[in-house]
Amino acid sequence: MKKTMSKTAGVVLGLALAGTLGATGVAEAQAQPSIQAPAAAPAISTAVGAGSAVEAPPASVVADLKAATSRARASLLPNARVVCYAAHVQDIGWQSAVCNGSVAGTTGQSRRMEALAISTSGVGGVCADAHLADIGWQGWRCGGDGTVVTVGTTGQSRRMEALGVQVGSGSVGAQAHVQDYGWLSAVSGNPVYVGTTGQSRRMEAVRIWV
Repeated sequence: MKKTMSKTAGVVLGLALAGTLGATGVAEAQAQPSIQAPAAAPAISTAVGAGSAVEAPPASVVADLKAATSRARASLLPNARVVCYAAHVQDIGWQSAVCNGSVAGTTGQSRRMEALAISTSGVGGVCADAHLADIGWQGWRCGGDGTVVTVGTTGQSRRMEALGVQVGSGSVGAQAHVQDYGWLSAVSGNPVYVGTTGQSRRMEAVRIWV
């Protein structure tokens, strides 16, 4: 019993450390894989659309994200910090947009996240980078406030394993739900990295806030 509790405590501590170690510690801390961290996120103002080619979400998804961002901003102060996002999920496709810490993706269904689209307001824009099965870090995609930034793939049955997010000003927080682990520790900073690398584990859901 004591050994089991000790092992469990070690896993919990390792996952907590993973949230504070940055890109090189995205995976479980007590067994850090030997992987190359993603390059530093570029300046948002000079890197709109940077990174490898990513299929843009349908116009309906873009419109939904922009409308959700506008509604969230309207419900708060005029200059409020807002982030909205929509996940592309195995066997489901694009889900409806959610905002400010709500859950995108699924839990308890063993479905992989495949792509994520993000829109912001009041933070000076956003950069995102996805770590994908058989590809690794995809490359940063950036856009200003009001622009929809998309990472991941669709139509390839390819799991997203980790996510990096950076905003133009202030800090950003995120939390990932990962295969076999459940919710990992929430992290905040700028940039932040959530999920795992080197373990072939799918991200199933994510929360983001600013």
